[in-house]
Amino acid sequence: MIEYAILFGFASISLAMLMNLHRLIAGPDSVNRILALDTMTINTIALFILYGIWQGTTTNFEAALLFAMVGFITTVAFCKYLMRGDIIE
Repeated sequence: MIEYAILFGFASISLAMLMNLHRLIAGPDSVNRILALDTMTINTIALFILYGIWQGTTTNFEAALLFAMVGFITTVAFCKYLMRGDIIE
């Protein structure tokens, strides 16, 4: 039964990533593109975790944690660049 739930999760997250990709490409402004990129990062983290559950390994959880940290830093850097035009003061 858990296999069906994991497959449903893979399908749902893949559909969400396709919708985010559409928003990333057709976003009307850069703020929408940054939000779509951040949401794609969160969906990628969810895919890492689902794959780790499916395979039964813990390596993917560590990769998801590292990806979450990098995704947060890039989102903050993009927003700071849009607000001030410079990342490092």
